[in-house]
Amino acid sequence: MNYPPQVLATDAAIVLVRTLHAKYGELMFHQSGGCCDGSSPMCYPRGEFIVGDSDVQLGEVDGEPFYMSKSQFEYWKHTQLTLDVVPGRGGMFSLEGPTGQRFLIRSRVFTNDEIQALKAAGRI
Repeated sequence: MNYPPQVLATDAAIVLVRTLHAKYGELMFHQSGGCCDGSSPMCYPRGEFIVGDSDVQLGEVDGEPFYMSKSQFEYWKHTQLTLDVVPGRGGMFSLEGPTGQRFLIRSRVFTNDEIQALKAAGRI
């Protein structure tokens, strides 16, 4: 890969992902641009949330695919996302809801060199 990853995860997020994977099997993440829970990364059993042409796969978190709606990606494409966890209640439909933790996105803007690498790779 000659371009920077578009999604990363903290160690704490990976621990929670692995806990959820052990309980539910293969997972997936989706972040839409909607209101309420839609502005948070949502974790689902893989295949329960149907993705399509209106979604972009940014990468994987510990082997689990991470998607974002194309419309939101247009706003975030110059930004590297990091999946993290904090104490609290997760999204209503997100698997981490009952754990006392919730997924959260942290971000940073890519450097000009990183943006050029992403463009060259056809990622943005």
